[in-house]
Amino acid sequence: MSGRRGLGTSVRSALAPVVMGVAVLLLVGACAADANPSVSSGPGVPGFWLGLWQGLISPITFLVSLFRDDVGIYAVRNSGGWYDFGFMLGVSIFFGGSARSGAAATRATGPRRRGPGRRPTG
Repeated sequence: MSGRRGLGTSVRSALAPVVMGVAVLLLVGACAADANPSVSSGPGVPGFWLGLWQGLISPITFLVSLFRDDVGIYAVRNSGGWYDFGFMLGVSIFFGGSARSGAAATRATGPRRRGPGRRPTG
């Protein structure tokens, strides 16, 4: 009897990574961005510099957009890749600055111990 039960368990355990892989692919595929039909070029269309600025102020813009319908975080009609690059750079500059403060605090206080009463060797 134990051989039969073991066979079902091995099939389930072999099938689990396949099912998880398909689920992850479907989830990632559902989040894929589509091309923006409003992308254009010319005067007045936001480009890199406006994307950078809007990325920097995006947290404040997000708060304002919660209370006003006429404020958006992202300019949908933009110049394409350069605007996107500037926007993401601005967001990363804004949110990336706080990551360095944690590293500076670790340098100032020294490394953490690896458990109670253990001292690093070396």
